[in-house]
Amino acid sequence: MVLLSQGREDAVRLTLGTGGARSQRGQEPVGTSRSWKRHGPASPLEPLEGTQLCQHVALIPVRPVSDACLQSPRSRQQSLNPPELVVTGSSGHRKRTQRVFRKDYVAGGSCPSKATILGKTVIVTGANTGIGKQTALELAKRGGNIILACRDMEKCEAAARDIRRETLNHHVSAWHLDLASLKSIREFAAKITEEKERVHILINNAAVMRCPHWTTEDGFEMQFGVNHLGHFLLTNLLLDTLKASAPSRIVNLSSLAHVAGHMDFDDLNWEERTYDTKAAYCQSKLAVVLFTKELSRRLQGTGVTVNALHPGVARTELGRHTGMHSSAFSSFTLGPIFWLLVKSPQLAAQPSTYLAVAEELEGVSGKYFDGFKEKPPAPEAEDEEVAQRLWAESARLVGLELSGGSSPQ
Repeated sequence: MVLLSQGREDAVRLTLGTGGARSQRGQEPVGTSRSWKRHGPASPLEPLEGTQLCQHVALIPVRPVSDACLQSPRSRQQSLNPPELVVTGSSGHRKRTQRVFRKDYVAGGSCPSKATILGKTVIVTGANTGIGKQTALELAKRGGNIILACRDMEKCEAAARDIRRETLNHHVSAWHLDLASLKSIREFAAKITEEKERVHILINNAAVMRCPHWTTEDGFEMQFGVNHLGHFLLTNLLLDTLKASAPSRIVNLSSLAHVAGHMDFDDLNWEERTYDTKAAYCQSKLAVVLFTKELSRRLQGTGVTVNALHPGVARTELGRHTGMHSSAFSSFTLGPIFWLLVKSPQLAAQPSTYLAVAEELEGVSGKYFDGFKEKPPAPEAEDEEVAQRLWAESARLVGLELSGGSSPQ
């Protein structure tokens, strides 16, 4: 397995091999299914019990490095001398050498903004686990009044307790919201409007990914219904409160998968076509970017900004339907590569935090971010006609014009 670090301040050089070569430890042949742990900075590596790897990895500690955003310019430059990834063949010759950063450099690092949000009201959907929970935790650390909006109230209450305990911020509460139910969304929005004078930050984080052909309570294809339509209705119902709280922000979590999406307006809910769970997911995430673009256009001059975000691939429950861990091949062959490329939920929450609080993003709206960087989305996501058509169709599907909610024009 490709392991970059056993701690936040350790980087390692990785040596992978095949065939009958001996590992650098000289104790076991390459290919042995073992992993290693360290009890302290100077302690020897020991095998972890019950672990299986595709190839043996020798871990060699190198000098500690600290977070780039906390370093001086000189030390930051020095930290750009990362460890090597050396891949050897059965002959022992070096086939390829490249330099890699330690895990959190690969994953994008910590939020570069130190801005606080003392007393500001924040709503995070799907905040009982994964990126949503970590985003809520990060914003609670910065002084926000956090509302966790979740379907499973038992998990939501547990997450709220965890965040209160870790941050010592007692303004963290759990509210029920089922994005697969238009009734639940309207009830949640009505409660927010009644009990909260201000909402400064709305983070539309909740999502369903590559589930079977399920439908929502109202008959929408589940991924389109939750990932787009649910947040579309919720956001519109909260717009008056967001405008009254300006400057305020909306952050819509999309995905790089939107580039493979296409809006089929003849069959948005997959009622006619053979269901393709991957294509349905990509369509739903494209819809998120299109919604962001059109909403930004309608919100010009209101003091409310909205941006879409690909947070990166993270180790969360979102991928539970993908089958990644259902086979030995996926777990033990692709698992090491997956480990190297994906983020922890904590790191994946940093871009959401950044878009929610960064002072330098004040007034920035209608953009697509890949991590901390603004990037152009897929061409279809830039199509204004498609965005306006999707808005009109979404409003029709959720009955927005009949709901009493605010619809910016």
